[in-house]
Amino acid sequence: MREHCAQFARALQDRICRRLEQIDDRTFREDSWDRPGGGGGCSRVLEEGSVFEKAGVNVSVVHGELSEAFAEDLPGDGRDFYATGTSLVLHPRNPRVPTVHANFRYIEKGGRCWLGGGSDLTPYYLHDEDVVHFHSVWKSACDRHEIADYAQLKRDCDEYFYLPHRGEARGVGGIFFDYLDVSENSLAFWRDMGNSFLDAYVPIVERRRDEPYGDRERKHQLLRRGRYVEFNLIYDRGTVFGLKTGGRTESILMSLPPSVRWDYDAQPPEGSEEAHLLDVLQNPRDWVGSD
Repeated sequence: MREHCAQFARALQDRICRRLEQIDDRTFREDSWDRPGGGGGCSRVLEEGSVFEKAGVNVSVVHGELSEAFAEDLPGDGRDFYATGTSLVLHPRNPRVPTVHANFRYIEKGGRCWLGGGSDLTPYYLHDEDVVHFHSVWKSACDRHEIADYAQLKRDCDEYFYLPHRGEARGVGGIFFDYLDVSENSLAFWRDMGNSFLDAYVPIVERRRDEPYGDRERKHQLLRRGRYVEFNLIYDRGTVFGLKTGGRTESILMSLPPSVRWDYDAQPPEGSEEAHLLDVLQNPRDWVGSD
């Protein structure tokens, strides 16, 4: 099982990177690394592209011993663990193109093993057709598997990618699952989710990449990226897991955008596109009839 999941993670990284390189006409920098406590990984980063200001696609295959305190927070007995998976965050240059995150992981601890992952969309300007497309791809993928309830995974995503100190979601959601017991059916579902990522995101990029924008849109993008940073540093399980298991800091924090700003008490003008986005983030929608 370990090697099967690790091979899938590597193949998924290859496939996603090849497609993104075609879009941006730029090559990922590859950085292989070893983890002192056991295992290692491969980080691929594309920076200052024409489409992606920063894009990172990671694979990790790590093992070793958890700290006593962190071991208590995870299922399974003891402190020995093994984890592998693919994780990515893509920060586009054009504010009309949304940021996207995805993660597909397999973890063992003691006698317990489980699958987790998902993908969510973080737009800076809301285009309903883009969000409907994104959710429709995930719903169709879920519908192919009896064990997957899109409506529940969508709700779990809305609940997870939420900033309680702001009272708003990080983005417009997607799907999220964790602690899914490993079986033939759950493994097939997990692989299908990974293989569906490009179908969910690439058409949105191609639709929006050349739309015009100015200083106002860029400033709003940087402000919203601040929310992204807040979530990743305070709440994101992957970030916490990586840091608490002695992972490679550069790869863990690869998810952070290259440029960001925090303005004091910034409020969007009433009736603006920016205000419309904030209203949706404060009141999550059902995009494809899931509820």
